[in-house]
Amino acid sequence: MNNAIFNLREPQNEPVFEYMPGSEEYDKMMAELKAMSEGEMEIPLIIGGKEIKTGNTGTVTSPHDHQKVLATYHKAGPEEVQMAIDAAMEAHKKWVEMSWIERISIFLKAAELISKKYRYAINAATMLGQGKNLHQSEIDAVCETVDYLRFNSYYVTQLYDDQPKSDTSALNRVEYRPLEGFVFAVTPFNFTAIAMNLAVSPVLMGNVVVWKPATTALLSNYLLMKIYREAGLPDGVINFIPGQGSLIGKIVLSDPNLGGIHFTGSTTTFNQMWKMSAQNLDLYKSYPKLVGETGGKDFILVHNSADPTQVATAMVRGAFEYQGQKCSAASRAYIPESLWNEVKKLSVNMLADIKMGDVKDVNNFANAVIDKSSFDNIMSYINYAKESPDAEIIAGGEGDDSKGYFVQPTIIQAKDPHFKTMEEEIFGPVLTVYVYKDEEWQGILKTVDETSPYALTGAVFARERDIIVEACRTLRYAAGNFYYNDKPTGAMVGLQPFGGARKSGTNDKAGGNLNLIRWSTPRTIKETFIPAEDYKYPYMD
Repeated sequence: MNNAIFNLREPQNEPVFEYMPGSEEYDKMMAELKAMSEGEMEIPLIIGGKEIKTGNTGTVTSPHDHQKVLATYHKAGPEEVQMAIDAAMEAHKKWVEMSWIERISIFLKAAELISKKYRYAINAATMLGQGKNLHQSEIDAVCETVDYLRFNSYYVTQLYDDQPKSDTSALNRVEYRPLEGFVFAVTPFNFTAIAMNLAVSPVLMGNVVVWKPATTALLSNYLLMKIYREAGLPDGVINFIPGQGSLIGKIVLSDPNLGGIHFTGSTTTFNQMWKMSAQNLDLYKSYPKLVGETGGKDFILVHNSADPTQVATAMVRGAFEYQGQKCSAASRAYIPESLWNEVKKLSVNMLADIKMGDVKDVNNFANAVIDKSSFDNIMSYINYAKESPDAEIIAGGEGDDSKGYFVQPTIIQAKDPHFKTMEEEIFGPVLTVYVYKDEEWQGILKTVDETSPYALTGAVFARERDIIVEACRTLRYAAGNFYYNDKPTGAMVGLQPFGGARKSGTNDKAGGNLNLIRWSTPRTIKETFIPAEDYKYPYMD
C-alpha cells in the first residue's frame, strides 16, 4: 500500500512550436497533414471501451474543401445512448474507488502523449477537420489541451489538500465525492482543448461521462479518445457517442442518474437543456449540476488616449483569428472620433495584406468557416449591412462557398450603436465599429454595458490609469474576462481562468479549480474521540 502524502508541483505552460520553414517540426507537420488529408477514417462510437458501428453514418469534410471527405462516422441511436449511460454507471463503481493519484497519472500520461507522440496528428486533425491554421491549432489542440490536463491535475491536489481544522477532541475532514450519477459532456467544434476539458475535468474528480462531440470536430475528438485509452483510462469512464444532439439529449436528460451537464455551445441550446432538466427534476436522484459557457458579443472599447496601432492590431487579431469562430472573438468596437481615421487606415491595410485559403498553406492567416449553415448565417448579416443606410462596409464583405466556406474578414461601420450587427452574435469574421464623439466617453461606457445580453470578454484601450480603472468598475458585469490594452481573446490555462456570466454562461472558469469543484459533492466527516455521556448542560442540576 502506498501511504505517501503526494503533492504535484505547479506545471509550466506547454511551449508553442514556431514551425519555421526548414525546421524538423515543420517538415513533420507537413508530412502529417499530407498523410491525413489523403486518407479517409472510419469513426465508430466507443461505449464501455468497445468500438460500435451502427451503420447509420455521416461524413466529415474539410471546411476549406467541402467535397473532400475526411471520415465516415457512425451515429448513435436510442439503443446506443442507453448503452452509454449504462456503461458509465457500471464504470462508476470502480472509478469512484480509484485513488486520485492514479486518476491524474492517466491524464498526465495523456498530456505527454499529446505533447510528443501525437502532437502533429492532433494538429493535423484540428486543421483539416475544424479549419484552423497551424498557429491557431498549435495553441489550441496541443498547448491548451496539454495545459488543461497538467494544470487540472495540479488543481486536484490543491482541492484535496483543503481540509478543515481539527482540535484534540475531534478529527474533521472533507471527502470530495464525485457526483452520484454521470456527467453529460456536450462539446463544440471550435476548440479541441475545450472538447477535451469538458469531458475530462469531471473525470479527474472521479466522475464518469457520456460525451456527445460536435460532428464537425470528430476527427480530433476521436483521436483524443484513442489517446485516453492508450494512457490507460478504464473502459466506460468516458463514452463517445456522436450523433443527433436532440435525440441524444432527450434520452440523457430523462435519465434518473444524470448528475451534471458540462456544456459549451449556443445560448439557445443551453437554455433548452436547462429547461428540460428543470422539467425532469422529479426524476433525478440529485439536482444535476449545470455548467455552461455559451455565447458572446465581445467588445473592444477605445479611449482617445490609446495608441492607434495597438488598437488596430487588436481589432484584426481579436476579431479575425480563426475566422472569428471563438466565443471570445471581438465582435463590436467603440472608437473615438479623434482616432478613427488612423485606426481605420491601419486596420484596412492589415486586412488587405491577409491571405485566405487552404489550411495546408501556412501563409494563409484566414481560412474557411466551419460549414454551410455558418457561412449562410454570416453572409446574411453582411448582406443586411450592405443594404442598410445605417451601415457601411469598409473592408471585406464578400463570401464564396463554391469550394470551401470562405468569408472575407469584414469590418462594418455602423451609424447607430444599436445596429443589428452591434448587438447580435454572428460567430464569424465580422467586426462592427461604432465611432463616438470623444466627449461622449461616459455615455459610451453605459452603452457598452447595456447593449448586449452577453458578458464573456471585453477589452479597454487607454494610456491613462484612471480611465482604465473607471472602465473596469463601470463594466464590472459586462465581461467575465476583461483585458487592459490587449485583444479580448487568448486566455491561457493557469493564467486567466475563462468564463462569462449573464447569457454567456455560468462563469465556472475553465482552467481553474473553480470549475473542478463543481464536479464534486463534498461530505464532511467528524470523528469525536470521547462522545458525551450526559444530555445535561454543565449549568444544569
